[in-house]
Amino acid sequence: MTKTDPLPPATTPTERRPLSQMLLQGGTIIALIALILFFFLMRPDVFLSFGNVRNILEQVAILTIIAAGATVVLVLGDIDLSVGTNATLSGATAAALMIGGTPVPLSILAGLAVGLLVGMANGFLVAFLKLSPIVATLATMTTVGGLAYIVTGGTTLYGMPESFEWIGQSRPLGIPMPIFFAVAIAIIVWLVLRFTTIGRRWYAVGGNAEVARLSGVSVRTTRFLAFTVAGFVSSIGGIILVSRLGSASASSANNYMIFALAAVFLGMTILRSGQANVGGTLVGVGIIGVMNNGLNVIGVNTYYQEVFTGLIIIAAVTLSAMKSRDA
Repeated sequence: MTKTDPLPPATTPTERRPLSQMLLQGGTIIALIALILFFFLMRPDVFLSFGNVRNILEQVAILTIIAAGATVVLVLGDIDLSVGTNATLSGATAAALMIGGTPVPLSILAGLAVGLLVGMANGFLVAFLKLSPIVATLATMTTVGGLAYIVTGGTTLYGMPESFEWIGQSRPLGIPMPIFFAVAIAIIVWLVLRFTTIGRRWYAVGGNAEVARLSGVSVRTTRFLAFTVAGFVSSIGGIILVSRLGSASASSANNYMIFALAAVFLGMTILRSGQANVGGTLVGVGIIGVMNNGLNVIGVNTYYQEVFTGLIIIAAVTLSAMKSRDA
């Protein structure tokens, strides 16, 4: 019998896997680059001009802050649906107090305290009363939204002091002040998640709560702190938004919830494990900001933005699930 050379082995799933992982892991970044190129080719005279790039960064500054807070909760595998209404109530509270004559610093502190209390309430309901995060924060979202109408009287509040509006409207070195706040908050949250004990505990609980508990981590306290941080960070975003707009209403920041969650879900596709992370969230924020601005630049109706955002969330969650199965 003549000995023949063996046929080359067929490509196995294991050998194909690195390429698929690279495509999944780089897909979000590739999507951002593709969007930038597309809108640049559509409007090369406008899209990448200094003024428009600055506009994009300013438009996503508040979203970056709120999404950074939402990232902390999603690190644990939980979700906070109240971040938008929390930001609204916090900003409205600060605005109402200032209009009523309360000094600016005290009004800001009161607004921050409102966000902190809402976050603590969410944490208590989820961590200690064992309610589903979706149910608990949906109830909180509804309650806080109603309180925002009570605080504003259902009207738009105007007339905040100029010293307060400086926070959101000044432009040091020609750069809008909200951008500085967004960068600072993103860095702080990243540092906490990356280098602190509580950050490691958040990731441990998100990875496997039972293993974390057996390792000595207080799962309830860890989850409580995550929701508290998310509430506090959301209040910062709400107060800066009111300062930037020069007004406060009962729904001024409500829409930020869906965009913040979309950004975090997009960012979760960056890591093979499908975990929330600040770097990925910033990429997600970039995709949403570029998409919304680009659609405006090329004259697409703004109502389509929410349609695209919903499709992005579906795609991001699907990719994240695929990556988690492969992990």
